[in-house]
Amino acid sequence: MIFQQYNLSCLSHFSYMVGDEETATAVIVDPQRDIDNYVKDAQEMGLEIKYVFLTHFHADFVAGHLELRDRAGAKICLGTVAQAGAEFETLAFKDGESLEFGKVRMQLIDTPGHTPEGVSILVYDLAIDSEKPQSILTGDTLFIGDVGRPDLLGSLGMAATDLAGMLYRSIQEKILPLPDETLIYPAHGAGSMCGRALSTETVSTMGEQRKYNYALQPMSEAEFTALVIADQPDAPQYFVYDAIMNRKEHRTLDESLQRSLKPLAAAELIRQQKEGAQVLDVREPADYEGAHVANSLNIGLSGRFATFAGILLDSDAPIVIVAEPGREEEAAMRLGRIGYDNVIGYLEGGMAALASQQDVTRRTERITPATVGEHLGLPNPPVIIDVRMENEFKEMRIEGSLNIPLNHLLERIEEVPTDRAVVVHCQSGYRTAIAMGILEQHGRTNATHMVGGLAAWKASRLATVS
Repeated sequence: MIFQQYNLSCLSHFSYMVGDEETATAVIVDPQRDIDNYVKDAQEMGLEIKYVFLTHFHADFVAGHLELRDRAGAKICLGTVAQAGAEFETLAFKDGESLEFGKVRMQLIDTPGHTPEGVSILVYDLAIDSEKPQSILTGDTLFIGDVGRPDLLGSLGMAATDLAGMLYRSIQEKILPLPDETLIYPAHGAGSMCGRALSTETVSTMGEQRKYNYALQPMSEAEFTALVIADQPDAPQYFVYDAIMNRKEHRTLDESLQRSLKPLAAAELIRQQKEGAQVLDVREPADYEGAHVANSLNIGLSGRFATFAGILLDSDAPIVIVAEPGREEEAAMRLGRIGYDNVIGYLEGGMAALASQQDVTRRTERITPATVGEHLGLPNPPVIIDVRMENEFKEMRIEGSLNIPLNHLLERIEEVPTDRAVVVHCQSGYRTAIAMGILEQHGRTNATHMVGGLAAWKASRLATVS
């Protein structure tokens, strides 16, 4: 048996290849939308990708099942509940039904709860043991240190309490009876918003999770439901969009990129912006703040680009990319990973194309933590806005600062004063640069970026409270 885990760190996403040398067969489970790595590895191993499994209709990314079908000829495999909601042709597997090839058996078990259609996949290496599974691919049912959140489908009419009950029974009846030595391979790790307390580990065992995973401890269904629903982070608005898109027959990523990667002259970019296009600057925050297209939004490729793009961008309005020359395709591809196929082009030549057009460019004001500290002692001190998450703010903050998490800044924009100086910060600066673009778009020209964020404030030995 061949087994390989793929880690797409920017989306905290794990996908898997399960292969068999004897039959030269490969199966991909929960693939990312850009599939070159799977195709390349399969070719190098002398395998043919014949099947692709989705453990459920993912909400935080668009899966690559259609891409593997069209490019590799793979058959798309789903559980029977998911199959009923899919627009594309599938092979449906009932609870307990297996796919066997050579020395490999993959057995689907229904594990609803994170979503009603969720399944997990038991993987048997038949050359070693045909009775006990070597591993289980748990999708978003069981994570290392957590379980999948049951509250993401409220807008689709699914009650969190109902899904939590399903999840409880899936854990109790399907997961907990597995042998201690069974390896646990989830679809997500630390940083994913599909759970609350995901570990940085990439693999665990059933025995370890039985001991240390809070959600696997003995408790009633009511206790479990209350526990897994409480204190979940805000779900980005694009989650429902992606969950629906994964059910549909849609353009593949290659087809989308062919439409997206069109060079636009500076005048055309400005025209498109006036007509409602979103200008997305994907350069480093310092470069953006030195000079950028007026009223553009900066989401740098170096950070959690896709997550913030999904939170802040409109999935329907056209997007024009501003990037360092040569990185336009990367930006469009990473937007495509979350289904944002509405890119209509990029600024040809990057910001250099606007070097002589200062009337359509802006720069962001910056201030050091030491200077902010001095200004706080003035008769009319600046308002400090902290755009980190609420839990970060509670742990440590600048005294007197106002917490408006970045994902709520747009809806709470009226709380940002217009008649006083405003200083904005996050932990290091990445989120602040995003916030500064939002504030500029809404006329808050009195805002300044505190360089280096709270980390630089602490390094300057300035006081914090918790």
